[in-house]
Amino acid sequence: MPLKPWHKIEGLTPREDLREGKPQDTAEFAVHLDQVRDRRAPADYQNPERFFDRTYLTKSLTEFAALVVRRLSGETAQTPAIFNLSTQFGGGKTHALTLLYHLAKQGSKADRWTGVPKILAKAEMESIPEAAVAVFVGTEFDSLSGRGGDDGTPRRQTPWGEIAYQLGGEAALAAVAEQEKQFIEPKGDVIRQFLPDDKPCLILMDEILNYVSTYRQKGYGDRLYNFMQALSETARGQNNVVLVVSIPASEMEYTEADEADEKRFKKMLDRLGKATMLSAESETSEIIRRRLFEWNEKAVTADGKIMLPTDAIATCNEYADWAIEHRQQLPSFPVDDALEAFKATYPFHPSVLSVFERKWQALPQFQRTRGILRLLALWVSKAYQDGYRGSRRDPLIGLGTAPLDDPNFRAALFEQMGQERLEGAITTDIAGKKEAHALQLDEESVEAIKKARLHRKVATAIFFESNGGCTRTEATLPEIRMAVGEPDLDIGNVETVLEALSAECYYLSVNRTKYYFSIHPNLNKILADRRASVRDEAIDRRVREAIEKQFAPGRGLVQIVPFPDKPGDIPNQPTLTLAVLAPEHAGSEEETSKFVDGMIREVGASARTYKSALMFAIADSDATLRADARKLLAWEAIREEESDRLDETQRKQLAESLKKAERDLRETVWRSYKYVMLLGKDNRIRTVNLGLITSSAAASLPRLIVDRLQQDGDIEDAISPRFLVRNWPPAFREWSTKAIRDAFFASPQFPRLLDPDAVKTAIARGVRDGHFAYVGKVGDRYDPFEFKSSLSDDDVELSEDAFAIQAEDAEAYQQRITDPPRLSAIVISPDSPTLEPGQKQTFTVRGEDQYERDFPVAEVRWGATGGEITAEGVLTAGEDAGNFTVTAAVGDIRATAPFSVGRVRESARPESAKVGEKSGDYDTATGDPVSRSRSLEWTGEITSQKWMNFYMRVLSKFANEQDLKLTLQVHFSVEGDITEQQREETRVALEELGLYSELES
Repeated sequence: MPLKPWHKIEGLTPREDLREGKPQDTAEFAVHLDQVRDRRAPADYQNPERFFDRTYLTKSLTEFAALVVRRLSGETAQTPAIFNLSTQFGGGKTHALTLLYHLAKQGSKADRWTGVPKILAKAEMESIPEAAVAVFVGTEFDSLSGRGGDDGTPRRQTPWGEIAYQLGGEAALAAVAEQEKQFIEPKGDVIRQFLPDDKPCLILMDEILNYVSTYRQKGYGDRLYNFMQALSETARGQNNVVLVVSIPASEMEYTEADEADEKRFKKMLDRLGKATMLSAESETSEIIRRRLFEWNEKAVTADGKIMLPTDAIATCNEYADWAIEHRQQLPSFPVDDALEAFKATYPFHPSVLSVFERKWQALPQFQRTRGILRLLALWVSKAYQDGYRGSRRDPLIGLGTAPLDDPNFRAALFEQMGQERLEGAITTDIAGKKEAHALQLDEESVEAIKKARLHRKVATAIFFESNGGCTRTEATLPEIRMAVGEPDLDIGNVETVLEALSAECYYLSVNRTKYYFSIHPNLNKILADRRASVRDEAIDRRVREAIEKQFAPGRGLVQIVPFPDKPGDIPNQPTLTLAVLAPEHAGSEEETSKFVDGMIREVGASARTYKSALMFAIADSDATLRADARKLLAWEAIREEESDRLDETQRKQLAESLKKAERDLRETVWRSYKYVMLLGKDNRIRTVNLGLITSSAAASLPRLIVDRLQQDGDIEDAISPRFLVRNWPPAFREWSTKAIRDAFFASPQFPRLLDPDAVKTAIARGVRDGHFAYVGKVGDRYDPFEFKSSLSDDDVELSEDAFAIQAEDAEAYQQRITDPPRLSAIVISPDSPTLEPGQKQTFTVRGEDQYERDFPVAEVRWGATGGEITAEGVLTAGEDAGNFTVTAAVGDIRATAPFSVGRVRESARPESAKVGEKSGDYDTATGDPVSRSRSLEWTGEITSQKWMNFYMRVLSKFANEQDLKLTLQVHFSVEGDITEQQREETRVALEELGLYSELES
């Protein structure tokens, strides 16, 4: 059964003023300057005297206020007019602006307020000058709806309009009426018109980045920049005008989207004025127990001891049993007297009261009971109200439940501590702002830790155990366990929480099992500040360096091309190449796929030959890479610039953090580059997802990618000779070794070869096994000719002059070597022509050897019937119609070819004409025509530029004729020899068109 919360125990009642919350101050955690100006702020900020009473003037704040007072008083020597007010997280910039606001508004009335004499002394002035004050707060001013117009005041939509109106009312606003109307920033002449002539002027601008961010798309941020630049230049020329601008300086006070604008404004203000850094200092305090509750007289024994209610005793028993059960983990706690200890301090946990006795008694203010009671009163009152609002059900008021989120409590706490330097540590790491690390960690934790608010409790306990009068400024692990432990808590969670706090907090220092909060930032805080100052260019360089390091190929693997921007950056060569895209090319974006496709298809201004040789390594995104690189650069900057200021523990932590940051960046490269793009067998871009990978998966990222693609069959170490035989191009009788090699890097149908020399190995094996021969060509013979011989890999040359020929061709060639070619037959061309009487026709003879291959012929002897034929084979047809023959003889080899002669009755072709008509065929017996059809003939040369025109304007006119017959004679010449491969490719092309005929050369 759950323990009863202390505030619901009957007979245990806080004093009436505590129940009603009267002791608590009402100061809010943060206040806008606009709220002070229009009197909406809480009393602690609104009442000037009260504000100064509760403000601790640090050295930097005093110096800053003194400079402003001097300038407002007309002192310009060594006194800037422009202040760029920067603060670290929790640095109190709004508080500083509020201080200036009250001083300037009240003038000499402020001379005797708390701390003001100190400012006057520093400024060497006798009195605070009263000034006209204008306030612009970026989070408050809305330029769309404007301010005024419906409240009796004129409407203002621009920052300069609002500032002018605050300084001089409607008359000053009129000076910028046109600029207000057109939303154009005024320049110096106009600015001087709305500045008051009769008194000093103080312009306070806060949260300007919020305004810039909101209206960035409208360009209002640029106009504000221009206005502030003109205002700054103008103020510098005046004797008693001060401009104070607040710009966040900590990474936690602005977003990455605002970073560029923040740098721009800061650069301008620092150039024209003075950069002022304010540091937060704070106060602390201590408490006591008994007089805070209303006790029934019957509950007090004769010796003054309290007799607790039954439910309270039950709670004490549970806690005592828990302490006894964990005595080994609580060595300093008197476990044997645990029950009495819990009963003596109820409803407080014993640690709450004992911490003051054990560690805070050295404070000079410790005996001031009134202050201690005030601190405890605030604690009890806050805990009581939280409990009845249902947000807290704590059985005891434990050390970890101290309401450090309450500024009133913190103020009382710091008052007892007698120092005011821990405000930043509390609000940054424990509570007081929603961004506090302990609060954030609780929100992100598992339910048991989140419900117990364990991060906040542990951090609060450490704070009390390690601060105050502190003869021992540290909290040990047993002390922390005792302070936050309770019956329903898994005590092992305390160590888990400590690890998380150590990794995130800015002011928590750790030395093995000892913890303490201090005013000095730890490495986490130093890191956060350093991270904010790391330049984007440095991040880009470090990210690329880390990527290149992880993509080091190793010997004999693949060629690496890092970060190509255009196709020409990747060489067009038959080598397996891995292009590593810059991380901004995200693998999930369609644009990346298009970018890769363009790289694969093109190189420079031409098409890429070796498309299949390319693979692309692509990152998932660059966000984590940049974050890790930023952190590593920050750690390195700390090592280079701040190592001397670190203690031994911090230096060890720094060394460990550097190693971890380097390791994290390396692993992020591996996790990020999870995609590989390459050309698929369908000639489209294919993406391979490598999944979640780490550096333990392979020696390098290229090795891992190659291994994965080998598993998928995209990359091969070797090829078999049979693969070459199966994929032999039909058009090639002789396949050059270079073309074989190139096919593996040009065609996606072929696997990619890890080593191009694997082609040599396959050819050598193929030769040894008799799958094909390796040859060189010398004229019409092969030299060398290697077939079924012991050919080594080194003997194979990959070039256009070395070839592989298939086994049947190799065997035929071997046979030709043993039985040399000789003339076996001759063939006469043309075959069966039809001639007119007297028409001339040239006949030619082609020789064939016994292997049916071309063979040169010697002198030809010609003979013919039906006409006369010359020794050159030119036949002149006789006058008689009929069928006749032409006879050719070379040595003993003879051949005949038929031809026919028809009778011409009507001729339309003069001898010199190039175009004419030709009649149809004639009956060879009677000489009469067998039809009345006509034909057209033309002989001439056409340049390649006119081929299409010739077809469109001449041939297409007869395209619909059923008996259209086109006879085409082609003649071309090339430099050097026409290779057998060129002839073979031409024959194949003609065959594919159904136009096979013998080629002559």
